Amino acid sequence: MSTVEIKHVTLDGKRLAYTSTTTFLVQVGRYNGAYRTRYAFTGNLHQAVFYYRAINIGNGYKKRLISPEMNKPVLARAFS
Repeated sequence: MSTVEIKHVTLDGKRLAYTSTTTFLVQVGRYNGAYRTRYAFTGNLHQAVFYYRAINIGNGYKKRLISPEMNKPVLARAFS
């Protein structure tokens, strides 16, 4: 049986608490269409933020970083 770690971090001025089992999704969409998940990470917010920031969005594209298990699931988003 593994133990669950609670971690605290500040992301864009917001304080977040998550566990080692929390799922983070990096999603990309186009225009008014639905988002599609490009990357999924479990318990590693730092790697999820790294991949989110590495995505270069052009005209008409949008991206977001979400965690469906949190009260406010959208952690960051950007669009052009």
